Amino acid sequence: MIMATRVEYNIIITSAFIVAALSLISSKTIAATVPGLINIVNLGAIADGKTDSTLPFQSAWASACSSSKTVTIYVPSGKFFLQSAYFHGEHCSNKAINFRIDGTLLAPTDYRKSSSDVSWITFEKATGVSISGGTLDGRGTGLWACKASSSSCPAGVATLGFYNSRDIIINGLSSINSQKFHIVMKGCQNVKLQGITISAPGNSPNTDGIHIEFSTGVTVLSSRIATGDDCVSIGPGSSNLWIQSITCGPGHGVSIGSLGWSAQEAGVQNVTLKTATFKSTQNGVRIKTWARESNGFVKGVVFQDLTMVQVQNPVIIDQNYCPGEHNCPHQLSGVAISDVIYEDIRGTSATDVGVKLDCSKEHPCSGIKMEDVNLSYDNRPAQVSCTNALGTTGGGGGAAAVIHDTTSSSCLM
Repeated sequence: MIMATRVEYNIIITSAFIVAALSLISSKTIAATVPGLINIVNLGAIADGKTDSTLPFQSAWASACSSSKTVTIYVPSGKFFLQSAYFHGEHCSNKAINFRIDGTLLAPTDYRKSSSDVSWITFEKATGVSISGGTLDGRGTGLWACKASSSSCPAGVATLGFYNSRDIIINGLSSINSQKFHIVMKGCQNVKLQGITISAPGNSPNTDGIHIEFSTGVTVLSSRIATGDDCVSIGPGSSNLWIQSITCGPGHGVSIGSLGWSAQEAGVQNVTLKTATFKSTQNGVRIKTWARESNGFVKGVVFQDLTMVQVQNPVIIDQNYCPGEHNCPHQLSGVAISDVIYEDIRGTSATDVGVKLDCSKEHPCSGIKMEDVNLSYDNRPAQVSCTNALGTTGGGGGAAAVIHDTTSSSCLM
């Protein structure tokens, strides 16, 4: 039996304790008793869903940063409109700032006004920030409609982005209807996301749930993601990721990539996805790379204890990735994929091929291990398509039973 080894990360104890404690306190109590509390209403924020509360939020951040003690920025119930919010931590002396949100933050409906931003709510070079509760409403429906009818639309912005930040905790946050990605972690270290709820229609474009890139030590636990793109997407330069107890669907599954667009690119390593359910998604677990030269790599990946419910591509490695088949490079992928474990994966495929390993001829996938992979299609074992993959199988069930029935003799399983 192949077992995943959990990677433990050191989350700041002070922030974790504050988040847990605040979640048990009512909004009336918190406003009256918690020391070091800044209520944004007292700084001029108005819960009418119309008045721009950006300045009160920025003022709260500046005040918190000037304190030497733990500070809680409190957002009471109600709807608060934010044109945008930028929290820079480079000169912030406070490394324990907690956002307790009982209300809903509303993004602008005019998506063109924010076209020059990367994220609607941005944290840059922040340390020791925690966010507990609340709803972020990206109000992206206007941009989605534009993209559906025109090619002259802005790309859109992520709802919440942390960049070059560390020791971050997000607990019990909901993100709905993001213009683009819901939550982004880029260049971050030591991050924990727990109890996250993400919601957008299945046809909303580019609305990845959680995007992780150039980050290390990121944990995602007990979260529900329903969106129009990848539930979790993992970009280059990511390592030591632990994702457990998530539900995905609708969406495009959990994806490593796309990788290999650049010739010089950081790799992805030490990623574990454990105990997840995929419901009517485009993919289950996917590794995708462009067919062009690159020094990128993927290694040390574990996919374990997964349930597929009518998933189009439950298990897929696609090293000829080219969405829309437009301007495809038509080369050989230079991204080397190795040491990937698929264990205890069961359920139903929406297509006859439950496992597709389309690896690079230049750098065949190596160290692929499949154990107890049992997928069915139309009440019979799903098929396996395999090209340029080397590895072993074990256990019983659908994939293991037919893994030798490949589409190419270049597979050795």
